[in-house]
Amino acid sequence: MISLEEYLATDYEPDCDFVDGYLEERNLGEWDHSQLQSNICAYLLARYKSQGMRVLTELRIRVTPGRVRIPDLCVFLSDPKQRVPDTPPFLCIEILSPEDRLKRIQVRINDYLAMGINMVWIIDPETRQAYTVTAAEGLREVKTGILRTESPLIEMPLADVF
Repeated sequence: MISLEEYLATDYEPDCDFVDGYLEERNLGEWDHSQLQSNICAYLLARYKSQGMRVLTELRIRVTPGRVRIPDLCVFLSDPKQRVPDTPPFLCIEILSPEDRLKRIQVRINDYLAMGINMVWIIDPETRQAYTVTAAEGLREVKTGILRTESPLIEMPLADVF
């Protein structure tokens, strides 16, 4: 067990989540995971940076006073002006690693939603399936091939990032 202050003052390689005093390893991606993460970041930056959106990879986010999560990507509508933001991003994106399954990441998704994050995208590079998660609608598979948010509108065709 360690304190939040010690966690925040320490660089871990690879970085890990902080959950109620404990370090929680994250499944790191291999080639497919990393390539998809890069493609998504490039896609979103190219289309939405001019609107003031900030697209970040692997940023520590303080989801509760005792928990820090690190989504694969997150989108802020403006600069949160915090080293470790405790204000919710507009969107978090999780890319599944071979060891990940939806059930395993449900706790982190619940943390995001409880924090007030509007939507979470979950993408599986192995099956090329995608899901959206909101507090109101829960988990829904994306069958149109286009991940989408509203207010503001963000659209990302899966074919453009795979």
